[in-house]
Amino acid sequence: MRGDDFLKTLKAKLVEGDEIANTDRALAEHLGLTVAGLANWRSKENITVRQMVGLIERVEKSAVRRAEASAIRPIVEYCRLDRCASKRDARYEIFSTAGEGSLYLQGLKDELNAHHGVYIFYDSRGRALYVGKTVKLTLWQEITNAYNRDRSVQNIRRVEHPQRRQTFRKADEQRRQIKPANVQLHDMAAYLSAYRVADGMISEVEAMLMR
Repeated sequence: MRGDDFLKTLKAKLVEGDEIANTDRALAEHLGLTVAGLANWRSKENITVRQMVGLIERVEKSAVRRAEASAIRPIVEYCRLDRCASKRDARYEIFSTAGEGSLYLQGLKDELNAHHGVYIFYDSRGRALYVGKTVKLTLWQEITNAYNRDRSVQNIRRVEHPQRRQTFRKADEQRRQIKPANVQLHDMAAYLSAYRVADGMISEVEAMLMR
C-alpha cells in the first residue's frame, strides 16, 4: 500500500467522525508524528508490516496523552455566586447574564451548558457544602437543580423575626425560639467550582472529591 493512499483514506475517516480537523497538522498530532514525519509517510511507495506496527504504537501513545490531557478540565473555580430569579421567577439561578459583566458570565453559562462533569458548592469561608455530578444533564442544568433542591440533611439554626410593621422588643422581653430550619443551597452557597470530566470517569471523580 502506498503511503499517500493510506493517509488520504485515514484522514477522510477521521474527519468524517469529527475526530480531527481537516489539516495535515491535526492528522500528524493524532498519529503522534511531526508534520515532517507525516510527509515522510506520504512519500512511501510501499508500507511494510513493521512500519505499520510502529505507527500503531505511536497512535496508542498519542491517544493516552490526549486522554490524560482531556479527562478532567476545570471550567471555573471558586466563582462567586450572585443569586437571581430565573425567568418567570420559577426558581433561583447562580448568577444573571444581564447587565455589567454579562459577556463573561454568558460565556461561562455556555460552557457549563456544553459539558458533563462534577461541581462543588462552597460557603462564604470556602468550605465545601455539596459535591455533585451529572452524566445526562448539562452542568448548568444540574447545578441549577441542585441550587434549588430541598435537602433534609442541610439545616442551620434560625430565629423567626417579624416581617410586618411591629415595635422592636428586646430579647429579654420577647423570647423567640431558636430552632433548626431546613435550607436550600441558594441560602448558603457563596462560591462554585465546576469541572468537565470524561463521562466514564465522572462517578469516580465525584467519589474522590466526597472523600
